[in-house]
Amino acid sequence: MLRSLYSGISGLRSHQTMLDVTGNNIANVNTTGFKSSSVVFQDTLSQMTADATAGDAQAGGTNPAQVGLGVQVAAIATNTTQGSLQATGKGTDVMIGGDGYFVVSQGGQQYYTRAGGFEIDDQGRLKTSGGALLQGWPAANGVVDTTASLGTLDVVNSTASPAAATSALGATGNLPSDAAVGTVRSTEITVYDAAGNARNFSLEFTRTAAGWDVAADDGAGNTATGSLAFTNGAQTGATPLTVGGATVDLSAITGYSGLNTAGLTSQDGRASGLMESFSIGPDGTVTAAYSNGARLAVGRIALADFANPGGLEKAGDSLYRASGTSGAASLVEPGANGAATLASGFLEMSNVDLSQEFTNLIVAQRGFQANARMITTSDDILQELTNLKR
Repeated sequence: MLRSLYSGISGLRSHQTMLDVTGNNIANVNTTGFKSSSVVFQDTLSQMTADATAGDAQAGGTNPAQVGLGVQVAAIATNTTQGSLQATGKGTDVMIGGDGYFVVSQGGQQYYTRAGGFEIDDQGRLKTSGGALLQGWPAANGVVDTTASLGTLDVVNSTASPAAATSALGATGNLPSDAAVGTVRSTEITVYDAAGNARNFSLEFTRTAAGWDVAADDGAGNTATGSLAFTNGAQTGATPLTVGGATVDLSAITGYSGLNTAGLTSQDGRASGLMESFSIGPDGTVTAAYSNGARLAVGRIALADFANPGGLEKAGDSLYRASGTSGAASLVEPGANGAATLASGFLEMSNVDLSQEFTNLIVAQRGFQANARMITTSDDILQELTNLKR
């Protein structure tokens, strides 16, 4: 049978594969995080009709004579270049700006994806639209340990931000140097104990001939006294005032004339609070905002890098799994040591180039037609052979 007949068949199969791949690319032109593929062809075995011979003193050598036996698909390569961004304004939509993949878990298996359109499930965990749970480093008491094992990120939980006892207070402003001896200025601020109970902490400044005396009362029965002296409006020898375990920093108070603005302006305690919202930073840190004003990290999103990302296997639902040629996943912290950063409120679109794909369609179609014509031509030759004897 004619070799060209089978070469044409191999060409039909290969160009059909090219049409299939191109069609899939076009179908996923609006799929979040989709990476397009391309077909690489290679020739098949060649039949040797004459061996090569070496030259000698009397005659030159001859090249080998070989007849090719068709074409085959060598590879279907994945294009891993960055897709364009789309602004969504949705806080749980996250885009990777650079190399890397989100790590997700589904059915006890670990997968990887570029599709960052996450949602919150009924247990407060971030998940993909297909139900795969986003992986990262959960925080403990607001501290993220990136050397720990990965886990699911519970970003909406019922745990309250714990109360914190006031341990440091700050006072600022000015005590007037031209005030009469005996002048009293009082100020107070709300502070908290370890259980989150609020009470008033007060300071009383009394003008003396040498400067100002300070009396502190923490509202829990603890008192302390001190004094402030000024030279040309600046304090001399200022020392903190400690009252019942809380330290008042008085160093920012000045002593110029005409202004009577000194007062307590800050304290580091807080009552307990419930979570009100959360945000995702460029470094992948998920930060929760609480009703008591506290902002604590609840986790950090992890990224995975691969030595050969083109070797990842597509697993459906815009997920990939590691393969022997991709290499093992290397976990990285977003934004650290040159790693990709994250952008909340954006999605990465498909990297399909429609102009290139439609050109590929034309090339595949013409290649298919040419190979089909080769089969019909071979059939015509066979028909001529069968007509030799009539």
